[in-house]
Amino acid sequence: MTTNPAPLIVSFGEMLIDFVPDVAGVSLAESAGFIKAPGGAPANVACAITKLGGKSAFIGKVGDDEFGHMLVDILKKNGVNSEGVCYDPHARTALAFVTLKKNGEREFMFYRNPSADMLLQESELNMGLLKQAKVFHYGSISLISEPCKSAHLTAMKAAREAGILLSYDPNVRLPLWPSSDAARDGIKSIWNEADFIKVSDDEVSFLTQGDPQKEDVVLSLWHDRLKLLVVTDGEKGCRYFTKSFKGRVPGFSVKVVDTTGAGDAFVGSLLLSVAKDTSIFDNEEKLREALSFANACGAICTTQKGAIPALPSGSDALALMKSKAN
Repeated sequence: MTTNPAPLIVSFGEMLIDFVPDVAGVSLAESAGFIKAPGGAPANVACAITKLGGKSAFIGKVGDDEFGHMLVDILKKNGVNSEGVCYDPHARTALAFVTLKKNGEREFMFYRNPSADMLLQESELNMGLLKQAKVFHYGSISLISEPCKSAHLTAMKAAREAGILLSYDPNVRLPLWPSSDAARDGIKSIWNEADFIKVSDDEVSFLTQGDPQKEDVVLSLWHDRLKLLVVTDGEKGCRYFTKSFKGRVPGFSVKVVDTTGAGDAFVGSLLLSVAKDTSIFDNEEKLREALSFANACGAICTTQKGAIPALPSGSDALALMKSKAN
């Protein structure tokens, strides 16, 4: 009997280095030291998937510099296929300085002018790798500037034509956009293409300029091609909307150190469940189970500094679920 090979999830976009203060609750200016942490939401998602035993690949561009090579090594160490990564001989790998406030929330200061990830060209896309995917996942940072924007749109079109599921987590990072309106327009420009969208409650409020707790406000983001819309509500858990059902799945309360990567751990976990069994969109019980597991993954990720180092294994997530079930 042949077993089906594990479904591949391809993640597209930016990978960069986050510099996180070694002490929480101080400003960038006050911080005496920084911990170097690999980051970039699409790359975090790719690593979250392999950490849970899935199969993922990352497509993007880094600088041909020490940081760029370090990031590709981290992908490889985490078992992520890096055949889709290019090196730019002239531009640097992007950096972000992240301030951790007392409650574990963050502020960002980016160094990208222009960074290598923004310079990925259509001709550099590894289409062979992309077309092996069951799910193609992306954010919105890759839409901010050319040539990366055109590469992103080309990759999405190729994935759509190959019958691959499109997954979108906009990951709003306002400082990177020319203005709030540009961010809103850019993020919404590809909204109606996705099969699955995950947004945080804060992002719902930014995109709709309404109250994210109101269902009609959330549903203004629904479109007919969507199979699933998920709104994450931090430690409260998440809400889900499909064509035929909707509901809320409670989260897990843990001691929060750093929320970086929590949404990516959640998305990676959920995409792995979807890739293994797409009937999840039509089966509420299966979906709720997958969302509870994803909530546990997100929660565990907040208990440690940095994104990739804090990503949980499946047994970590199950242990948390079990401990809270009693």
